Amino acid sequence: MTQETKRDGEVRLAAVNVDLTGIPETMLWTLHNRAREAKRTDARLIDPDAVRIYDSIAYDYEKSFGQPEGSHPMRSAIFDAALRVWLRTHPGGTVVELGCGLETQFQRCDDGKVHWLCVDVPTAIDVRERFLPATDRCRHVRKSALDLSWMDEVDSARGIFVTAQGLFMYFAEADVRRLVVGMFEHFPGVELLFDAIPPWFSKKTLDGFRKTKHYTMPKMPWGASHDAIEPLLRSWSDHITTVSTRSYGALRGPLSLYLRLFGEIPILRNLPPTIVHVRTRAVAP
Repeated sequence: MTQETKRDGEVRLAAVNVDLTGIPETMLWTLHNRAREAKRTDARLIDPDAVRIYDSIAYDYEKSFGQPEGSHPMRSAIFDAALRVWLRTHPGGTVVELGCGLETQFQRCDDGKVHWLCVDVPTAIDVRERFLPATDRCRHVRKSALDLSWMDEVDSARGIFVTAQGLFMYFAEADVRRLVVGMFEHFPGVELLFDAIPPWFSKKTLDGFRKTKHYTMPKMPWGASHDAIEPLLRSWSDHITTVSTRSYGALRGPLSLYLRLFGEIPILRNLPPTIVHVRTRAVAP
């Protein structure tokens, strides 16, 4: 909770400090970009809870992450759109959000029926609960996504949709494979939505990529290009029915045109990150 302070007769809430390092600190990077987009008068992502949390934390976002970018709010908007389609055909289904951090997708997409499971390491959940307390329909699990025992917390009776925004790239490929295959085998018919960075950017982070002079991004060991991702996934599992891929795109401006062109030119479409939507068989093959 924030502390109340008085200034000029007003009662205001003082910003709170959060103690985050390494991969959990990246939740502030994505929050920075989503909240700043939501603050715009022409916002393409309506996210009042992100704005509230952003304004509640004492952190110099621009010092660490620089000027806000459109990639993260665009990604969230794409994830939201795919999830809303699924929710219309799976009333009361379960959404599992791996590596939830301070993402506010439940708050944006809640249809009053969905059951939600937020999975993240204890440090991240501790911070999340200061701003987004768990509820009966939005529960928190203090475990790494790689601890597959989180699957025991899932009610699969009305369908399962798993999201992983900005997560898999922080794992080794062998761990991504074990997690993905485990989900497909444990939950027949599950849908999975995640994003993957290209190998060239993965290598850049392994060499030590400084986002700004004050912030070095955590290493991202796993990268997979647009053209490689479907064959790779199918080599891991025969539970898959369809794999859909697309780039992030951009919210506005010349970049939105350039990225659309990238998607149409084979030599260029492997340069941007990829959003991947996987559907699996309801009955094991």
